Amino acid sequence: VQFLNVLRNFDITPSTQQHLKKVYASFALCMFVAAAGSYVHVVTHFVQAFILVWVLIIHNLGCLIFLRVGLGPALEFCIAVNPSILPTAFMGTAMIFTCFTLSALYARRRSYLFLGGILMSALSLLLLSSVGNVFFGSIWLFQANLYVGLVVMCGFVLFDTQLIIEKAENGDQDYIWHCIDLFLDFVTLFRKLMMILAMNEKDKKKEKK
Repeated sequence: VQFLNVLRNFDITPSTQQHLKKVYASFALCMFVAAAGSYVHVVTHFVQAFILVWVLIIHNLGCLIFLRVGLGPALEFCIAVNPSILPTAFMGTAMIFTCFTLSALYARRRSYLFLGGILMSALSLLLLSSVGNVFFGSIWLFQANLYVGLVVMCGFVLFDTQLIIEKAENGDQDYIWHCIDLFLDFVTLFRKLMMILAMNEKDKKKEKK
Protein backbone atom coordinates (compact mmCIF):
# COMPACT_ATOMS: atom_id res chain seq x y z
CA VAL A 1 0.00 0.00 0.00
CA GLN A 2 2.77 2.43 0.90
CA PHE A 3 4.54 1.59 -2.35
CA LEU A 4 1.41 2.44 -4.35
CA ASN A 5 1.03 5.70 -2.46
CA VAL A 6 4.55 6.64 -3.54
CA LEU A 7 3.83 5.69 -7.16
CA ARG A 8 0.76 7.94 -7.23
CA ASN A 9 3.12 10.93 -7.07
CA PHE A 10 4.54 10.02 -10.47
CA ASP A 11 3.08 10.35 -13.96
CA ILE A 12 2.13 6.66 -14.15
CA THR A 13 -1.25 5.12 -14.94
CA PRO A 14 -2.96 2.92 -12.31
CA SER A 15 -2.37 -0.25 -14.38
CA THR A 16 1.36 0.51 -14.60
CA GLN A 17 1.42 1.21 -10.86
CA GLN A 18 -0.01 -2.26 -10.24
CA HIS A 19 2.55 -3.72 -12.66
CA LEU A 20 5.44 -2.01 -10.87
CA LYS A 21 4.14 -3.32 -7.57
CA LYS A 22 4.43 -6.88 -8.95
CA VAL A 23 7.86 -6.14 -10.43
CA TYR A 24 9.33 -4.85 -7.16
CA ALA A 25 7.62 -7.54 -5.08
CA SER A 26 9.26 -10.16 -7.33
CA PHE A 27 12.53 -8.22 -7.12
CA ALA A 28 12.43 -8.36 -3.32
CA LEU A 29 11.79 -12.10 -3.47
CA CYS A 30 14.72 -12.54 -5.87
CA MET A 31 16.97 -10.62 -3.49
CA PHE A 32 15.97 -12.89 -0.62
CA VAL A 33 16.63 -16.06 -2.63
CA ALA A 34 19.93 -14.73 -4.00
CA ALA A 35 21.10 -13.75 -0.50
CA ALA A 36 20.15 -17.17 0.86
CA GLY A 37 21.81 -18.91 -2.09
CA SER A 38 25.00 -16.88 -1.69
CA TYR A 39 25.13 -17.69 2.02
CA VAL A 40 24.70 -21.39 1.35
CA HIS A 41 27.39 -21.23 -1.35
CA VAL A 42 29.91 -19.56 0.94
CA VAL A 43 29.18 -21.84 3.89
CA THR A 44 28.68 -25.22 2.20
CA HIS A 45 29.62 -24.77 -1.50
CA PHE A 46 26.42 -26.65 -2.29
CA VAL A 47 23.97 -24.18 -3.76
CA GLN A 48 23.17 -25.69 -7.16
CA ALA A 49 20.25 -27.77 -5.90
CA PHE A 50 18.83 -24.82 -3.96
CA ILE A 51 18.79 -22.60 -7.03
CA LEU A 52 17.49 -25.42 -9.22
CA VAL A 53 14.42 -25.70 -6.97
CA TRP A 54 13.84 -21.95 -7.36
CA VAL A 55 14.16 -22.23 -11.13
CA LEU A 56 11.60 -25.04 -11.14
CA ILE A 57 9.18 -22.85 -9.15
CA ILE A 58 9.66 -19.78 -11.37
CA HIS A 59 10.93 -21.10 -14.71
CA ASN A 60 11.79 -17.67 -16.11
CA LEU A 61 14.56 -17.16 -13.55
CA GLY A 62 17.03 -19.61 -15.08
CA CYS A 63 19.61 -16.82 -15.24
CA LEU A 64 20.10 -17.20 -11.47
CA ILE A 65 22.31 -20.20 -12.19
CA PHE A 66 24.56 -17.97 -14.29
CA LEU A 67 24.62 -15.32 -11.57
CA ARG A 68 25.78 -17.77 -8.92
CA VAL A 69 28.76 -18.79 -11.02
CA GLY A 70 29.95 -15.21 -11.34
CA LEU A 71 29.08 -14.03 -7.83
CA GLY A 72 30.28 -16.98 -5.76
CA PRO A 73 34.05 -16.56 -6.34
CA ALA A 74 33.76 -12.79 -5.83
CA LEU A 75 32.04 -13.36 -2.47
CA GLU A 76 34.77 -15.76 -1.38
CA PHE A 77 37.48 -13.28 -2.40
CA CYS A 78 35.87 -10.43 -0.46
CA ILE A 79 35.35 -12.57 2.64
CA ALA A 80 39.02 -13.55 2.51
CA VAL A 81 40.03 -9.87 2.38
CA ASN A 82 37.53 -8.53 4.93
CA PRO A 83 34.06 -10.00 5.70
CA SER A 84 32.71 -6.54 6.62
CA ILE A 85 32.93 -5.60 2.94
CA LEU A 86 29.79 -7.59 2.14
CA PRO A 87 27.26 -5.66 4.27
CA THR A 88 28.94 -2.38 3.34
CA ALA A 89 28.72 -3.21 -0.37
CA PHE A 90 25.11 -4.34 -0.03
CA MET A 91 24.03 -1.19 1.79
CA GLY A 92 25.91 0.97 -0.71
CA THR A 93 24.33 -0.86 -3.64
CA ALA A 94 20.85 -0.55 -2.10
CA MET A 95 21.33 3.21 -1.68
CA ILE A 96 22.63 3.68 -5.22
CA PHE A 97 19.87 1.53 -6.71
CA THR A 98 17.16 3.35 -4.75
CA CYS A 99 18.45 6.82 -5.66
CA PHE A 100 18.70 6.08 -9.37
CA THR A 101 15.34 4.30 -9.39
CA LEU A 102 13.66 7.32 -7.82
CA SER A 103 15.47 9.59 -10.28
CA ALA A 104 14.06 7.56 -13.17
CA LEU A 105 10.55 7.67 -11.69
CA TYR A 106 10.61 11.39 -10.93
CA ALA A 107 12.12 12.35 -14.31
CA ARG A 108 10.02 13.16 -17.36
CA ARG A 109 8.87 10.00 -19.14
CA ARG A 110 11.29 8.61 -21.71
CA SER A 111 13.91 11.21 -20.76
CA TYR A 112 16.55 8.53 -20.09
CA LEU A 113 15.71 6.12 -22.90
CA PHE A 114 18.30 7.75 -25.14
CA LEU A 115 20.95 6.19 -22.90
CA GLY A 116 20.25 2.71 -24.30
CA GLY A 117 22.64 2.91 -27.25
CA ILE A 118 25.36 4.64 -25.22
CA LEU A 119 25.17 2.11 -22.41
CA MET A 120 25.26 -0.90 -24.72
CA SER A 121 28.28 0.53 -26.53
CA ALA A 122 30.03 1.15 -23.20
CA LEU A 123 29.16 -2.37 -22.07
CA SER A 124 30.64 -3.80 -25.27
CA LEU A 125 33.86 -1.83 -24.73
CA LEU A 126 34.07 -3.05 -21.14
CA LEU A 127 33.64 -6.63 -22.32
CA LEU A 128 36.39 -6.22 -24.91
CA SER A 129 38.72 -4.65 -22.36
CA SER A 130 38.04 -7.52 -19.94
CA VAL A 131 38.86 -10.09 -22.62
CA GLY A 132 41.97 -8.16 -23.62
CA ASN A 133 43.09 -7.92 -20.02
CA VAL A 134 43.18 -11.72 -19.82
CA PHE A 135 46.32 -11.44 -21.99
CA PHE A 136 47.72 -8.18 -20.60
CA GLY A 137 47.06 -8.85 -16.93
CA SER A 138 46.97 -5.15 -16.07
CA ILE A 139 45.71 -4.32 -12.58
CA TRP A 140 45.10 -0.72 -13.69
CA LEU A 141 42.89 -1.83 -16.55
CA PHE A 142 41.04 -4.17 -14.21
CA GLN A 143 40.36 -1.37 -11.73
CA ALA A 144 39.34 1.03 -14.49
CA ASN A 145 36.91 -1.60 -15.74
CA LEU A 146 35.36 -1.82 -12.26
CA TYR A 147 34.88 1.94 -11.84
CA VAL A 148 33.60 2.54 -15.37
CA GLY A 149 31.37 -0.53 -15.05
CA LEU A 150 29.89 0.88 -11.85
CA VAL A 151 28.97 4.12 -13.63
CA VAL A 152 27.54 2.21 -16.60
CA MET A 153 25.33 0.07 -14.35
CA CYS A 154 23.99 3.19 -12.63
CA GLY A 155 22.96 4.32 -16.10
CA PHE A 156 21.28 0.97 -16.72
CA VAL A 157 19.16 1.42 -13.58
CA LEU A 158 17.86 4.70 -15.02
CA PHE A 159 17.34 3.23 -18.48
CA ASP A 160 15.77 -0.07 -17.46
CA THR A 161 13.39 1.55 -14.98
CA GLN A 162 12.00 3.93 -17.58
CA LEU A 163 11.97 1.20 -20.24
CA ILE A 164 9.90 -1.04 -17.96
CA ILE A 165 7.41 1.79 -17.43
CA GLU A 166 7.14 2.41 -21.18
CA LYS A 167 6.68 -1.30 -21.89
CA ALA A 168 3.96 -1.51 -19.24
CA GLU A 169 2.22 1.56 -20.65
CA ASN A 170 2.19 -0.16 -24.04
CA GLY A 171 0.69 -3.39 -22.73
CA ASP A 172 3.76 -5.48 -21.83
CA GLN A 173 2.83 -6.87 -18.40
CA ASP A 174 5.55 -9.54 -18.12
CA TYR A 175 6.62 -8.56 -14.62
CA ILE A 176 8.92 -11.59 -14.25
CA TRP A 177 11.27 -10.52 -17.03
CA HIS A 178 11.05 -6.90 -15.96
CA CYS A 179 12.05 -8.04 -12.49
CA ILE A 180 15.01 -9.93 -13.98
CA ASP A 181 16.21 -6.76 -15.73
CA LEU A 182 16.33 -4.88 -12.44
CA PHE A 183 17.74 -7.85 -10.56
CA LEU A 184 20.63 -8.14 -13.01
CA ASP A 185 21.31 -4.42 -12.62
CA PHE A 186 21.39 -4.73 -8.82
CA VAL A 187 23.59 -7.82 -8.74
CA THR A 188 26.07 -6.35 -11.23
CA LEU A 189 26.17 -3.10 -9.25
CA PHE A 190 26.76 -5.09 -6.07
CA ARG A 191 29.55 -7.13 -7.63
CA LYS A 192 31.32 -4.04 -9.00
CA LEU A 193 31.09 -2.13 -5.72
CA MET A 194 32.08 -5.18 -3.69
CA MET A 195 35.20 -5.73 -5.80
CA ILE A 196 36.13 -2.03 -5.63
CA LEU A 197 35.92 -2.09 -1.83
CA ALA A 198 37.86 -5.35 -1.67
CA MET A 199 40.64 -4.03 -3.92
CA ASN A 200 40.90 -0.84 -1.86
CA GLU A 201 41.00 -2.83 1.37
CA LYS A 202 43.69 -5.11 -0.05
CA ASP A 203 45.79 -2.09 -1.07
CA LYS A 204 45.48 -0.64 2.45
CA LYS A 205 46.72 -3.89 3.96
CA LYS A 206 49.71 -3.87 1.61
CA GLU A 207 50.58 -0.30 2.63
CA LYS A 208 50.51 -1.23 6.34
CA LYS A 209 53.03 -4.06 5.83
